[in-house]
Amino acid sequence: MTVLLPTSTAGSLPKPSWLAEPEKLWSPWKLEAQALSKGKQDALRISIHEQQQAGVDIVSDGEQTRQHFVTTFIEHLSGVDFENKQTLRIRDRYEASVPTVVGLVSRQQPVFVEDAKFLRKQTDKPIKWALPGPMTMIDTLFDDHYHSREKLAWEFAKILNQEAKELVAAGVDIIQFDEPAFNVFFDDVNEWGIKCLERAIEGLECETAVHICYGYGIKANTDWKKTLGSEWRQYEEVFPKLQQSNIDIISLECHNSRVPIELLSLIRGKKVMVGAIDVATDSIETPEEVADTLRSALKYVDADMLYPCTNCGMAPLSRDVARKKLNALSEGAAIVRNEIEHERAEKLEYAITEEVAAV
Repeated sequence: MTVLLPTSTAGSLPKPSWLAEPEKLWSPWKLEAQALSKGKQDALRISIHEQQQAGVDIVSDGEQTRQHFVTTFIEHLSGVDFENKQTLRIRDRYEASVPTVVGLVSRQQPVFVEDAKFLRKQTDKPIKWALPGPMTMIDTLFDDHYHSREKLAWEFAKILNQEAKELVAAGVDIIQFDEPAFNVFFDDVNEWGIKCLERAIEGLECETAVHICYGYGIKANTDWKKTLGSEWRQYEEVFPKLQQSNIDIISLECHNSRVPIELLSLIRGKKVMVGAIDVATDSIETPEEVADTLRSALKYVDADMLYPCTNCGMAPLSRDVARKKLNALSEGAAIVRNEIEHERAEKLEYAITEEVAAV
């Protein structure tokens, strides 16, 4: 990116009320057949327009064509039975009815590639596409075939790599893998989770990111956060190995969280998408609040490596709230961007003055 402090969203954005039930995860579609296909494209156009109007530098599809960031991808794979569901504890936090793995999992055809091609035609800006990470995928399924979380994760890593390569060919600039499970299953992450993620990015000719947060702003997640104490140090468990990984960008939650900001020092040298927008509240951040979060991060992340972002997806929020939050993100980034550029200009002027004096 040539833009200093390029802004982006973590993932989902609210869908129009005519497409799906608003402010709800797994919201059922209100349209069917051809009308649904056209409606999804219209929603994607609107999402792009609203991101660009808000001044977002790296745009996404806002996940307008999918009901859920994990299950929509899995729906297109063979070996998974969505009729035979089982109750499973998700991320050791809440119970949900999930599909069952009944055979070898495989990808018979591209899942999001046509959507990505459509997105690419709508904008000249860099685009980012989010995919579920291998560990988060296995944590959203009941495995009745492999009977091994690790074996199933490796299979998903291969499938994700196939999809990601075609997304890059379709014009995607950044592939992001969503791995909220990385904040829960620390031993697995360090033993094989990061290796699986590296298999998913193998050979990709684009920038890659991993998004690790504390979840959507839903009750199950906000209740969980209340149990985590005065400091949330989960990142401390996985950042050291992620810093040594081949992932280019690490996306994390910061604003209104209890994550000690100094944990960013554990991933020094990586590009960092700093969550400066709280998605668990309808309260709109002021640009100065966003700027304060970014200034804190800049103590541990070089300015050229910092990407202001949202904490997580905003699908459960209203469109009006989401728009205002995106505006605040861009305006807050602009404040800090101007401060950095002014400081750099002053340093350059001083250096020139000193050089002239020396002559």
